[in-house]
Amino acid sequence: MESNNPTALQKGLAVRALSLAGSRTITLERLEADIEAGAPLNEDGTVNIIAYGAWILKGNLNGD
Repeated sequence: MESNNPTALQKGLAVRALSLAGSRTITLERLEADIEAGAPLNEDGTVNIIAYGAWILKGNLNGD
């Protein structure tokens, strides 16, 4: 069962949630690249989209 908790989303669900929230650039490949570049990831491999959004706002967006 997938979680709908914004602090613990599977990567694909995180991408979908961010897309529905208005992101025009998020893809699974982009998320994976950002994680490789240091974006936060929970120990269980899920994404906290709140922490991820904060990481982006701090200027850590891959490619910027």
